[in-house]
Amino acid sequence: MRLLLAYQPPYDWVAMLQFLSVRAVAGMEIVTDGVYSRSIGLNGVHGTFSIGPAGGDALELTLDFAQESAVPEIVARVRRMFDLDADLPSIHRQLKRDPLMERLIAERPGLRVPGAWDGLELAIRAVLGQQITVGAAIRLAGKLVAQYGAPLSSRLAGLSHVFPGPEVLAQAELATLGMPKSRGRTLSGVAQALLDDPLLFAPGREGCVARLSALHGIGDWTAQYIALRQLREADAFPSGDVGLIKALAALEQRPVTARELLLRAEAWRPCRGYAAQLLWTSL
Repeated sequence: MRLLLAYQPPYDWVAMLQFLSVRAVAGMEIVTDGVYSRSIGLNGVHGTFSIGPAGGDALELTLDFAQESAVPEIVARVRRMFDLDADLPSIHRQLKRDPLMERLIAERPGLRVPGAWDGLELAIRAVLGQQITVGAAIRLAGKLVAQYGAPLSSRLAGLSHVFPGPEVLAQAELATLGMPKSRGRTLSGVAQALLDDPLLFAPGREGCVARLSALHGIGDWTAQYIALRQLREADAFPSGDVGLIKALAALEQRPVTARELLLRAEAWRPCRGYAAQLLWTSL
């Protein structure tokens, strides 16, 4: 099935694809010839989708999924994942009150906030990335998918597994993948929390950051990161992020502390998440 997913221009597909390409997990995601493809699981059914630019102001979604009734949910998830419904003019009006943001927007006017296909997957990947490089975290995620993910029969070369579900991860000894035991317990605990509360990662639910922060091993950075990319909270802001601090320091050509960044970000409300994406991309 092929569908056109419209958006309000501009759309910086190059930046979106670069973000996803750097973080593509072996066996689950591939980026080739300007197109992003991945395996998906929904309602116990497995499949794949590919997405890339189409003519006009739209992305073309190619879907291989046996359960036709799931198509509306898949489309809704993909639209959130690729931030297709963002009201950039309103966001930019707010952010342009800061001359620095005005400059960054002029350089990347179609920049969106990359989302996630699945909340548990994003949370697991965020925890894996704590205190290690993006590359190391992606390698760990690949080992997790290969060992615990469900095998996939796919027409797309390079897609071999689907990300494991919470019932698998809640019982798994994840520290055997090569991480501290405490982090393995955090991962299993997040999976169990989702089993206990199926709406844990549901967008639009109040108090999400507080609920996530209450979980073992989930600090404010991780909770804010999940809120930004999965819960689609435009004002979520992982203020202690080293990349954000480095970006602001480089742009202003002076040392910047985490506290200074947080105070500066007050002017970016209620769109701090988009300001964060502009800062990250500036690096």
